[in-house]
Amino acid sequence: MRDFSDDLKDLRRRLGEAAGYLQVDTNRARLSELEQEIARPDLWDDQDHAKQLNAEYAAIRGDIDLYDSLVAQTDDADVLHDLAREEGDETQEPEIEHGIASINAALDQLDLRSLFTGEHDEADCIVQINAKDGGVDAQDWSEMLLRMYSRWAERRGFGFEVDGISEGTEAGILSAEFTLTGRFAYGLMTSERGTHRLVRISPFDNQGRRQTSFAAVQVWPVLDNPDVEVSESDIRMEVFRASGAGGQHVNKTSSAVRLIHEPTGLVASSQEERSQLQNREKAMNRLRTMIAAKIDEERQAELDRIAGRQAQVGWGSQIRSYVLQPYQMVKDLRTEVESSQVAAVLDGDLDEFMEGYLGWRRRQDTP
Repeated sequence: MRDFSDDLKDLRRRLGEAAGYLQVDTNRARLSELEQEIARPDLWDDQDHAKQLNAEYAAIRGDIDLYDSLVAQTDDADVLHDLAREEGDETQEPEIEHGIASINAALDQLDLRSLFTGEHDEADCIVQINAKDGGVDAQDWSEMLLRMYSRWAERRGFGFEVDGISEGTEAGILSAEFTLTGRFAYGLMTSERGTHRLVRISPFDNQGRRQTSFAAVQVWPVLDNPDVEVSESDIRMEVFRASGAGGQHVNKTSSAVRLIHEPTGLVASSQEERSQLQNREKAMNRLRTMIAAKIDEERQAELDRIAGRQAQVGWGSQIRSYVLQPYQMVKDLRTEVESSQVAAVLDGDLDEFMEGYLGWRRRQDTP
């Protein structure tokens, strides 16, 4: 009978680490508080607050239930192992081995939580893609990125809502804005902030020459009730026809709204409502979120400067190369994570790159 004692001991160690980064003891106490608040008869008098409490409760409840389930599974494996060893029952080895492997796989996924160290990592996020150098190829590349993130969101079960698209002159898109909803959406998408470079044989070049094109991605967390004043005199509004992902028109009226905040150059769009007034209100809420996040980023950058910390690669910096010709390779220039499966990456297989970035970010944050 094989001795699994070391494997089970390692599971206990990993569970101890999980209890730490999940803040199990603290969150059990918080769960009790939330249960009392949610049971209050006047809870829904303030709907925004009620939704916030319910979302917090669901997130903490999910973490605690998962942790408790893994502890129980480890206890069961431990008991089965002890009984099998006492009786010398080798027929139990496959079940014990499978149980340990299953728990380890679940802990591998759970360990990702320890990498979310940012203040807003659990939040939803707003993402913008803008075509940069490369002409029509850059516009086509921007549309490819939009599809890539859409497929990634679908894989993870995240909500994906296009807020606005500016179509390209010949193909692709000049820019796009979308909102991702799901726990840790912002934390995961911070890995994508920066400039993405594509090298390929241009489908728009009659001579079949290799072309390098660039697209920039920016990401903001969705903040609840951002405390920021925006002067109407600083806002320029543009209206346009609502479009679907890829540029398909979804109506023929100019109900979609784009707001430009002149002092910062930040742009927010909304096209999902039929009313121009409703779209303006949604775009303004997104713009407030962006401005509040920018203020936070500038404050943190100043604190980092004072502390002498190295700045991370960010907006305007090339972060990843996607090479289709003369060879096939996607490489992240910060983390050195790479893949030769370019088609899979462009189809939304981004988890390896995102997890690599989160680990790199934590190492950068470690004094």
